[in-house]
Amino acid sequence: MVDITRVMRRGYRAGIAVTAVGALSITLAACGQQTDTESSSASRDCPAIAEKPAEGNGKIVYWSMWTKGEPQQEVLQKTFDCFTEQTGVEVDAQWFGRTVLTQNVAPSLNTDDVPDLIDQDISQVQAAVAGPGGLQDVSDVMDMKVSEGDSTVADVMPANYFEFPENKLTDGGQMLVPYEMLSNAWWYQTGTVEDFKAPETTDELFALFDKAREDGTAAVSQDGDIDFYNAYFFSRWAEQYVGSGGLLAAAQDKTGASWTDDAGFLEAAKLVERLGKGDYLIDGWDASKFPNVQNRWADGDAAYLYVGSWITSEAGEYIKKQAGGAGADVEFASFPMPLADGATHPTVEQMPIGFGVTAKAKNADATKALIAYALNKENIEPIASEALNLVPRSDVDAPPSLDGVKQALEDPEAEPAVFMDAVDGQAPDWTKEVFYPLNNQLLKGEITAEDFVKQMAAQTKSFNS
Repeated sequence: MVDITRVMRRGYRAGIAVTAVGALSITLAACGQQTDTESSSASRDCPAIAEKPAEGNGKIVYWSMWTKGEPQQEVLQKTFDCFTEQTGVEVDAQWFGRTVLTQNVAPSLNTDDVPDLIDQDISQVQAAVAGPGGLQDVSDVMDMKVSEGDSTVADVMPANYFEFPENKLTDGGQMLVPYEMLSNAWWYQTGTVEDFKAPETTDELFALFDKAREDGTAAVSQDGDIDFYNAYFFSRWAEQYVGSGGLLAAAQDKTGASWTDDAGFLEAAKLVERLGKGDYLIDGWDASKFPNVQNRWADGDAAYLYVGSWITSEAGEYIKKQAGGAGADVEFASFPMPLADGATHPTVEQMPIGFGVTAKAKNADATKALIAYALNKENIEPIASEALNLVPRSDVDAPPSLDGVKQALEDPEAEPAVFMDAVDGQAPDWTKEVFYPLNNQLLKGEITAEDFVKQMAAQTKSFNS
């Protein structure tokens, strides 16, 4: 899904083999591109429901991040129809699209005209709805049955998908119940890289970049006009050095001293400096408009791209259009960001998209029953098979291009971290005013790593004072 104002990201631990992927004989759907899934979604049978709300329990109002015709919209609509058929509870779904939280939900919070059910990625929900106190605890949903024997939502969903600090409300309750997962990786097309071996160290990663240049191809494609794309490198490396939550803590440090006291931030900045000053980024990366540089990667002008798990669908859709709508056989593959030298945190980045129940929901009980029903395997599996995205159930196969990303997310040795350590959701103004500008200067080679951490310390102190 391409939301230019805010997108999402992913990473992984060193030592896991490359994850390969699959041919795209396209019809493709990114987290949000239209496809022809309606007939398959509409024709599937309805699974039984175990958690029925009380008789005559009214209507559920849902304001959605999806738009009509998107694959997720088709999948969810079928689930809602099944829920209504079996409970008599109508689901009034309004398909507003990506700006639903800022343009629709947030302005309604101080009124009586609020939806029961909302959704979006966890950082956006935190910034726009949970932060202002607009959500209620959904932890009780985890104990509700998904209509598969006695299995509950918590039984079928790995704990790291919902049990992490960024998914907590201020009173300790659970903010969202995930139904789709995003993550970050390094991506390449197998046809453009020969004799590939997944790097296990940072030096091996940069050796891949050097080889790409020697072969006459730009090493890394980067859409430099997207601030948070530029921030993925530093935040990913910083998480490996300071651990999940460390970057957010530094953002909120009123003294600013964390930036210079913790050597991990300098080490991460040195890697960004190495990337930016090493002539690895494709020519024109910082003077183009998204998605031009991403498309150049899809065209084979650059070997590698670091971005979220939506890329296989996005790039596949672009390739299909370039081919005049005909099918195209393209193999995308991914590999994790190796654990940096001296780093001790094998973090894996994740960005759950989930359901939340508003604090003023008029029909909270039925809404929570609907969420549990949506996590039934038969209801959620089409988000993987038709919408081509990951779901937070281990027993649902990933699309071939995302199988390795799924393995990364479910690696028991990994330390879960939210994309960019959730700074864009929990410290959004600091992120825009302090982090993004300095990070852009670092990546462009305009300041050194040492300058970066010193200025981050000074500007963070000034911002938080």
